Amino acid sequence: MDYREFKFTCSEDFREILIAELSEIGFDAFLETDEGFECYSPLDSFDREAFDEILNRYQSHANISFSENLTKKVNWNEEWEKNYDPIAVGDLVFVRASFHEPRPGFKYQIVINPKMSFGTGHHATTFQILQLQGKIDHQGKRVLDVGSGTGILGIMAHLLGASSVEAFDIDDWCVDNGNENFQLNEVPATMGLGSIRDVNPKGPFDIILANINKNVLLDEMEIYSRLLAPHGYLLLSGFYTHDIADIQSACEKLGLELVNQSEKDNWAALVFTKS
Repeated sequence: MDYREFKFTCSEDFREILIAELSEIGFDAFLETDEGFECYSPLDSFDREAFDEILNRYQSHANISFSENLTKKVNWNEEWEKNYDPIAVGDLVFVRASFHEPRPGFKYQIVINPKMSFGTGHHATTFQILQLQGKIDHQGKRVLDVGSGTGILGIMAHLLGASSVEAFDIDDWCVDNGNENFQLNEVPATMGLGSIRDVNPKGPFDIILANINKNVLLDEMEIYSRLLAPHGYLLLSGFYTHDIADIQSACEKLGLELVNQSEKDNWAALVFTKS
């Protein structure tokens, strides 16, 4: 498959925002660099109009410049090995690829070979959910991981003692990658393919993890509420801090109470409970 390759330089504060925006319009691989990032879109699905709209929206704030090329299919594993650094989430968990050495001093280690999937711990949303998971009792709990990406949050739930983890994603590449990562971390689960409506998981779940985006979260919120056990926890991220009010309002209408939250690099993560 041919790809459209872009090499961006931009203000550091906007790097993750641009990556998130581009991931919404079909870009399926990102490599962060010292000056910005590289990103790739399959040639047959590239949306020039949507791409230009994002650039126009952020150009004056983010000081964006880029080059554009066509390229054949990339050896993603080789590129990740060049650019992927391990991540430490406090002393809770050390997230590394299989080509990194383990590091002592952490309660848990997660091995992620990310390929083109989203969710390595580098992004502020994933980082925050991992932190918040560490503050919740997972022992013997049923956990649902919605839009799992690499499977990193489901793996964290397993390490924290969950009795079962169910996970799924709408992207078949993510499903293949997630299942590989489940095997690397000895998670006794198989990631499914489809949306929450397609997969139709059977509740109740003690903990639901959903790190997606605002529009999907709002669309699926009633389903999360219905699947969540009484006194269970719903962890949400994938949206900006200015979206907190909309997310909180939707949750409160369903009887969900905000009990914890965090912010990092303009991204938010919220924890709700079902009373």
